[in-house]
Amino acid sequence: MARAQVDPAELAAGVLARDRAAISRAITLVESSRAEHRARARELLAGLTPAAPEQPAVRVGVSGVPGVGKSTFIECLGTHLTEQGHRVGVLAVDPSSVRTGGSVLGDKTRMARLAVDARAFIRASPSAGTLGGVARATAQAMAVLEAAAYDVVLVETVGVGQSEVTVAGMVDTFLFLTLARTGDQLQGIKKGILEIADVIAVNKADDDGGSDRAGEARSAARELAGALRLVHGRGEWAPPVATCSGLTGTGVDDVWSRVLAHRDHLGAEGLAGKRARQQLDFTWALVRDELDQRLRRSPGVARVREEVRAAVLSGELAAPAAADRILAAYDEG
Repeated sequence: MARAQVDPAELAAGVLARDRAAISRAITLVESSRAEHRARARELLAGLTPAAPEQPAVRVGVSGVPGVGKSTFIECLGTHLTEQGHRVGVLAVDPSSVRTGGSVLGDKTRMARLAVDARAFIRASPSAGTLGGVARATAQAMAVLEAAAYDVVLVETVGVGQSEVTVAGMVDTFLFLTLARTGDQLQGIKKGILEIADVIAVNKADDDGGSDRAGEARSAARELAGALRLVHGRGEWAPPVATCSGLTGTGVDDVWSRVLAHRDHLGAEGLAGKRARQQLDFTWALVRDELDQRLRRSPGVARVREEVRAAVLSGELAAPAAADRILAAYDEG
Protein backbone atom coordinates (compact mmCIF):
# COMPACT_ATOMS: atom_id res chain seq x y z
CA MET A 1 0.00 0.00 0.00
CA ALA A 2 1.06 3.57 -0.56
CA ARG A 3 0.94 4.44 3.16
CA ALA A 4 3.30 2.52 5.43
CA GLN A 5 1.07 2.97 8.49
CA VAL A 6 -2.70 2.68 8.53
CA ASP A 7 -4.82 3.56 11.55
CA PRO A 8 -7.65 0.99 11.48
CA ALA A 9 -9.85 3.02 13.84
CA GLU A 10 -9.49 6.15 11.69
CA LEU A 11 -10.16 4.15 8.55
CA ALA A 12 -13.24 2.53 10.10
CA ALA A 13 -14.59 5.95 11.03
CA GLY A 14 -14.13 7.10 7.43
CA VAL A 15 -15.95 4.03 6.09
CA LEU A 16 -18.86 4.57 8.49
CA ALA A 17 -18.99 8.21 7.36
CA ARG A 18 -19.32 6.92 3.76
CA ASP A 19 -16.11 8.63 2.68
CA ARG A 20 -15.28 7.18 -0.74
CA ALA A 21 -11.51 7.57 -0.33
CA ALA A 22 -11.66 5.76 3.01
CA ILE A 23 -13.78 2.98 1.50
CA SER A 24 -11.26 2.52 -1.29
CA ARG A 25 -8.32 2.45 1.14
CA ALA A 26 -10.16 0.00 3.39
CA ILE A 27 -10.77 -2.42 0.53
CA THR A 28 -7.13 -2.11 -0.51
CA LEU A 29 -6.15 -3.02 3.05
CA VAL A 30 -8.39 -6.11 3.27
CA GLU A 31 -7.15 -7.29 -0.15
CA SER A 32 -3.50 -7.10 0.88
CA SER A 33 -1.65 -10.36 1.47
CA ARG A 34 1.07 -8.76 3.63
CA ALA A 35 1.06 -10.09 7.20
CA GLU A 36 1.09 -6.64 8.82
CA HIS A 37 -1.77 -5.49 6.61
CA ARG A 38 -3.79 -8.58 7.49
CA ALA A 39 -3.47 -7.77 11.18
CA ARG A 40 -4.67 -4.20 10.59
CA ALA A 41 -7.47 -5.48 8.35
CA ARG A 42 -8.75 -7.60 11.23
CA GLU A 43 -8.75 -4.52 13.48
CA LEU A 44 -10.58 -2.57 10.80
CA LEU A 45 -13.27 -5.22 10.36
CA ALA A 46 -13.70 -5.52 14.12
CA GLY A 47 -14.37 -1.78 14.20
CA LEU A 48 -16.99 -2.13 11.47
CA THR A 49 -18.83 -5.14 12.89
CA PRO A 50 -20.99 -3.21 15.42
CA ALA A 51 -22.27 -1.11 12.50
CA ALA A 52 -23.94 -4.08 10.78
CA PRO A 53 -27.32 -2.92 9.41
CA GLU A 54 -30.56 -4.30 10.82
CA GLN A 55 -31.68 -5.25 7.32
CA PRO A 56 -28.96 -7.32 5.62
CA ALA A 57 -27.73 -6.02 2.29
CA VAL A 58 -28.78 -7.92 -0.83
CA ARG A 59 -25.73 -9.85 -2.06
CA VAL A 60 -25.92 -11.02 -5.67
CA GLY A 61 -23.27 -12.87 -7.67
CA VAL A 62 -23.37 -12.29 -11.43
CA SER A 63 -21.68 -14.62 -13.90
CA GLY A 64 -22.03 -15.72 -17.50
CA VAL A 65 -20.34 -16.91 -20.62
CA PRO A 66 -17.73 -14.69 -22.33
CA GLY A 67 -19.43 -12.02 -24.43
CA VAL A 68 -22.73 -12.27 -22.59
CA GLY A 69 -22.58 -8.59 -21.62
CA LYS A 70 -22.10 -8.83 -17.85
CA SER A 71 -20.69 -5.34 -17.41
CA THR A 72 -23.40 -3.74 -19.56
CA PHE A 73 -26.07 -5.64 -17.63
CA ILE A 74 -24.58 -4.72 -14.24
CA GLU A 75 -24.34 -1.06 -15.19
CA CYS A 76 -27.98 -1.09 -16.34
CA LEU A 77 -29.17 -2.92 -13.22
CA GLY A 78 -27.03 -0.76 -10.93
CA THR A 79 -28.38 2.44 -12.45
CA HIS A 80 -31.94 1.11 -12.19
CA LEU A 81 -31.37 0.41 -8.49
CA THR A 82 -29.72 3.75 -7.66
CA GLU A 83 -32.66 5.52 -9.32
CA GLN A 84 -34.89 3.65 -6.86
CA GLY A 85 -32.84 5.02 -3.96
CA HIS A 86 -30.54 2.06 -3.34
CA ARG A 87 -26.82 2.39 -2.70
CA VAL A 88 -25.05 -0.12 -4.94
CA GLY A 89 -21.57 -1.57 -4.52
CA VAL A 90 -20.00 -3.54 -7.38
CA LEU A 91 -17.07 -5.90 -6.86
CA ALA A 92 -15.58 -7.34 -10.04
CA VAL A 93 -13.46 -10.40 -9.24
CA ASP A 94 -10.79 -11.23 -11.82
CA PRO A 95 -9.58 -14.83 -11.45
CA SER A 96 -6.88 -14.40 -14.13
CA SER A 97 -4.38 -13.52 -11.40
CA VAL A 98 -4.56 -17.11 -10.11
CA ARG A 99 -2.47 -18.07 -13.15
CA THR A 100 -0.47 -14.99 -14.02
CA GLY A 101 -0.49 -12.73 -10.98
CA GLY A 102 -1.95 -10.01 -13.18
CA SER A 103 -5.48 -9.03 -13.97
CA VAL A 104 -7.53 -7.03 -16.42
CA LEU A 105 -9.32 -4.45 -14.32
CA GLY A 106 -11.31 -2.50 -16.89
CA ASP A 107 -14.76 -2.51 -15.30
CA LYS A 108 -14.81 1.20 -14.46
CA THR A 109 -14.13 1.86 -18.14
CA ARG A 110 -16.93 -0.47 -19.21
CA MET A 111 -19.34 0.97 -16.61
CA ALA A 112 -18.65 4.64 -17.24
CA ARG A 113 -22.14 5.83 -16.33
CA LEU A 114 -22.37 3.87 -13.09
CA ALA A 115 -18.80 4.82 -12.16
CA VAL A 116 -19.81 8.48 -11.79
CA ASP A 117 -23.06 7.73 -9.96
CA ALA A 118 -22.80 9.16 -6.42
CA ARG A 119 -24.90 6.28 -5.07
CA ALA A 120 -22.65 3.59 -6.57
CA PHE A 121 -19.15 2.32 -5.84
CA ILE A 122 -17.24 0.09 -8.28
CA ARG A 123 -14.17 -1.86 -7.31
CA ALA A 124 -12.33 -4.11 -9.75
CA SER A 125 -10.07 -6.47 -7.85
CA PRO A 126 -7.58 -9.21 -8.66
CA SER A 127 -8.23 -12.51 -6.93
CA ALA A 128 -5.13 -12.25 -4.72
CA GLY A 129 -3.32 -15.17 -6.32
CA THR A 130 -5.45 -18.06 -5.06
CA LEU A 131 -9.12 -19.01 -4.91
CA GLY A 132 -8.69 -18.70 -1.16
CA GLY A 133 -7.61 -15.15 -1.90
CA VAL A 134 -10.87 -14.64 -3.82
CA ALA A 135 -12.86 -15.69 -0.76
CA ARG A 136 -10.86 -13.62 1.70
CA ALA A 137 -10.60 -10.42 -0.33
CA THR A 138 -14.14 -10.44 -1.72
CA ALA A 139 -15.95 -11.39 1.49
CA GLN A 140 -14.10 -8.73 3.46
CA ALA A 141 -14.63 -6.12 0.73
CA MET A 142 -18.37 -6.88 0.96
CA ALA A 143 -18.21 -6.25 4.70
CA VAL A 144 -16.60 -2.85 4.06
CA LEU A 145 -19.24 -1.86 1.51
CA GLU A 146 -22.10 -2.95 3.75
CA ALA A 147 -20.65 -0.98 6.68
CA ALA A 148 -20.62 2.04 4.35
CA ALA A 149 -24.40 1.60 3.91
CA TYR A 150 -24.41 0.02 0.45
CA ASP A 151 -27.60 -2.04 0.64
CA VAL A 152 -27.05 -3.92 -2.63
CA VAL A 153 -23.71 -5.58 -3.42
CA LEU A 154 -23.19 -7.07 -6.89
CA VAL A 155 -20.21 -9.42 -7.30
CA GLU A 156 -19.20 -9.97 -10.92
CA THR A 157 -16.99 -12.93 -11.80
CA VAL A 158 -14.95 -12.44 -14.95
CA GLY A 159 -14.35 -16.07 -15.89
CA VAL A 160 -16.31 -19.30 -15.93
CA GLY A 161 -15.13 -22.04 -13.60
CA GLN A 162 -14.20 -22.62 -9.98
CA SER A 163 -14.30 -18.90 -9.17
CA GLU A 164 -18.06 -18.99 -9.82
CA VAL A 165 -18.47 -21.69 -7.18
CA THR A 166 -16.39 -19.63 -4.78
CA VAL A 167 -18.47 -16.50 -5.34
CA ALA A 168 -21.76 -18.45 -5.17
CA GLY A 169 -20.69 -19.46 -1.67
CA MET A 170 -20.52 -15.82 -0.57
CA VAL A 171 -23.76 -14.34 -1.92
CA ASP A 172 -27.48 -14.72 -1.22
CA THR A 173 -28.48 -15.15 -4.86
CA PHE A 174 -26.39 -16.31 -7.81
CA LEU A 175 -27.50 -14.88 -11.16
CA PHE A 176 -26.31 -16.58 -14.33
CA LEU A 177 -26.45 -14.70 -17.64
CA THR A 178 -26.60 -16.58 -20.91
CA LEU A 179 -27.34 -15.96 -24.58
CA ALA A 180 -29.67 -17.47 -27.14
CA ARG A 181 -28.19 -19.65 -29.90
CA THR A 182 -25.09 -20.62 -27.93
CA GLY A 183 -26.09 -24.12 -26.89
CA ASP A 184 -25.46 -22.84 -23.37
CA GLN A 185 -28.83 -23.82 -22.04
CA LEU A 186 -27.90 -27.52 -22.04
CA GLN A 187 -24.10 -27.24 -21.93
CA GLY A 188 -24.35 -25.16 -18.78
CA ILE A 189 -26.00 -28.01 -16.92
CA LYS A 190 -23.17 -30.33 -17.96
CA LYS A 191 -20.61 -27.82 -16.69
CA GLY A 192 -22.43 -27.57 -13.39
CA ILE A 193 -22.76 -23.80 -13.50
CA LEU A 194 -26.53 -23.91 -13.77
CA GLU A 195 -26.68 -26.22 -10.77
CA ILE A 196 -25.53 -23.37 -8.54
CA ALA A 197 -27.64 -20.69 -10.27
CA ASP A 198 -30.64 -19.28 -8.40
CA VAL A 199 -31.86 -17.03 -11.22
CA ILE A 200 -31.07 -17.24 -14.95
CA ALA A 201 -31.41 -14.47 -17.49
CA VAL A 202 -31.07 -14.71 -21.27
CA ASN A 203 -29.40 -11.40 -22.13
CA LYS A 204 -29.31 -9.38 -25.37
CA ALA A 205 -33.03 -9.93 -25.92
CA ASP A 206 -33.17 -6.90 -28.20
CA ASP A 207 -33.82 -6.70 -31.92
CA ASP A 208 -30.82 -5.61 -33.96
CA GLY A 209 -30.67 -4.99 -37.69
CA GLY A 210 -34.01 -6.64 -38.33
CA SER A 211 -33.13 -9.85 -36.44
CA ASP A 212 -35.61 -11.24 -33.93
CA ARG A 213 -33.20 -11.62 -31.05
CA ALA A 214 -35.99 -11.01 -28.54
CA GLY A 215 -37.94 -13.94 -29.95
CA GLU A 216 -34.86 -16.13 -29.96
CA ALA A 217 -34.19 -15.22 -26.35
CA ARG A 218 -37.73 -16.15 -25.33
CA SER A 219 -37.40 -19.48 -27.15
CA ALA A 220 -34.07 -20.18 -25.43
CA ALA A 221 -35.61 -19.27 -22.06
CA ARG A 222 -38.45 -21.76 -22.57
CA GLU A 223 -36.03 -24.51 -23.54
CA LEU A 224 -33.80 -23.78 -20.59
CA ALA A 225 -36.72 -23.64 -18.15
CA GLY A 226 -37.86 -27.05 -19.37
CA ALA A 227 -34.39 -28.52 -18.89
CA LEU A 228 -34.13 -27.09 -15.38
CA ARG A 229 -37.41 -28.69 -14.35
CA LEU A 230 -35.75 -32.04 -14.98
CA VAL A 231 -32.76 -31.10 -12.80
CA HIS A 232 -34.59 -29.73 -9.76
CA GLY A 233 -36.95 -31.88 -7.74
CA ARG A 234 -40.32 -30.93 -6.33
CA GLY A 235 -40.23 -28.62 -3.37
CA GLU A 236 -36.87 -27.15 -4.36
CA TRP A 237 -36.37 -23.64 -5.63
CA ALA A 238 -36.55 -23.94 -9.41
CA PRO A 239 -34.41 -21.18 -10.92
CA PRO A 240 -36.68 -18.91 -12.96
CA VAL A 241 -35.52 -18.01 -16.48
CA ALA A 242 -36.10 -14.44 -17.60
CA THR A 243 -35.12 -12.50 -20.72
CA CYS A 244 -33.57 -9.06 -20.69
CA SER A 245 -31.42 -6.56 -22.52
CA GLY A 246 -28.67 -4.86 -20.58
CA LEU A 247 -28.26 -2.52 -23.56
CA THR A 248 -31.83 -1.16 -23.66
CA GLY A 249 -32.89 -1.98 -20.11
CA THR A 250 -35.81 -4.14 -21.24
CA GLY A 251 -36.62 -6.81 -18.68
CA VAL A 252 -33.89 -5.80 -16.23
CA ASP A 253 -36.49 -4.85 -13.62
CA ASP A 254 -38.08 -8.29 -14.10
CA VAL A 255 -34.72 -9.99 -13.49
CA TRP A 256 -34.35 -8.00 -10.27
CA SER A 257 -37.85 -9.02 -9.17
CA ARG A 258 -36.79 -12.68 -9.62
CA VAL A 259 -33.75 -12.01 -7.41
CA LEU A 260 -36.00 -10.56 -4.70
CA ALA A 261 -38.40 -13.50 -5.11
CA HIS A 262 -35.53 -15.88 -4.39
CA ARG A 263 -34.66 -13.86 -1.30
CA ASP A 264 -38.30 -14.05 -0.17
CA HIS A 265 -38.21 -17.80 -0.78
CA LEU A 266 -35.25 -18.10 1.59
CA GLY A 267 -37.04 -16.07 4.24
CA ALA A 268 -35.31 -14.42 7.19
CA GLU A 269 -34.49 -17.74 8.85
CA GLY A 270 -33.28 -19.36 5.63
CA LEU A 271 -31.12 -16.35 4.77
CA ALA A 272 -29.59 -16.34 8.26
CA GLY A 273 -28.87 -20.06 8.01
CA LYS A 274 -27.33 -19.71 4.57
CA ARG A 275 -25.07 -16.90 5.72
CA ALA A 276 -24.07 -18.85 8.82
CA ARG A 277 -23.02 -21.82 6.67
CA GLN A 278 -21.14 -19.45 4.39
CA GLN A 279 -19.29 -18.04 7.40
CA LEU A 280 -18.22 -21.54 8.38
CA ASP A 281 -17.00 -22.24 4.85
CA PHE A 282 -15.28 -18.85 4.85
CA THR A 283 -13.52 -19.75 8.11
CA TRP A 284 -11.91 -22.78 6.48
CA ALA A 285 -11.11 -20.77 3.34
CA LEU A 286 -9.24 -18.31 5.56
CA VAL A 287 -7.39 -21.17 7.25
CA ARG A 288 -6.33 -22.66 3.89
CA ASP A 289 -5.30 -19.24 2.57
CA GLU A 290 -3.23 -18.51 5.70
CA LEU A 291 -1.56 -21.92 5.54
CA ASP A 292 -0.71 -21.27 1.89
CA GLN A 293 0.88 -17.95 2.84
CA ARG A 294 2.85 -19.51 5.71
CA LEU A 295 4.07 -22.26 3.42
CA ARG A 296 5.34 -19.68 0.93
CA ARG A 297 7.12 -17.73 3.68
CA SER A 298 8.63 -20.77 5.43
CA PRO A 299 12.48 -20.69 5.63
CA GLY A 300 12.51 -24.51 5.64
CA VAL A 301 10.50 -24.68 2.42
CA ALA A 302 12.73 -22.02 0.87
CA ARG A 303 15.78 -24.18 1.57
CA VAL A 304 14.45 -27.22 -0.33
CA ARG A 305 12.29 -25.49 -2.95
CA GLU A 306 14.78 -25.43 -5.83
CA GLU A 307 16.14 -28.89 -5.07
CA VAL A 308 12.63 -30.39 -5.09
CA ARG A 309 11.70 -28.45 -8.21
CA ALA A 310 14.71 -29.79 -10.10
CA ALA A 311 14.08 -33.36 -8.94
CA VAL A 312 10.42 -33.27 -10.01
CA LEU A 313 11.20 -31.74 -13.42
CA SER A 314 13.91 -34.33 -14.08
CA GLY A 315 11.63 -37.20 -13.11
CA GLU A 316 13.78 -38.27 -10.17
CA LEU A 317 11.06 -37.47 -7.65
CA ALA A 318 7.35 -38.25 -7.91
CA ALA A 319 4.85 -35.58 -6.92
CA PRO A 320 3.61 -37.35 -3.72
CA ALA A 321 7.18 -37.79 -2.47
CA ALA A 322 7.98 -34.17 -3.40
CA ALA A 323 4.95 -32.95 -1.45
CA ASP A 324 6.05 -35.00 1.57
CA ARG A 325 9.53 -33.40 1.44
CA ILE A 326 8.08 -29.90 1.27
CA LEU A 327 5.72 -30.54 4.18
CA ALA A 328 8.52 -32.12 6.22
CA ALA A 329 10.67 -29.04 5.56
CA TYR A 330 7.77 -26.83 6.67
CA ASP A 331 7.25 -28.85 9.89
CA GLU A 332 10.96 -28.62 10.70
CA GLY A 333 10.87 -24.86 10.13
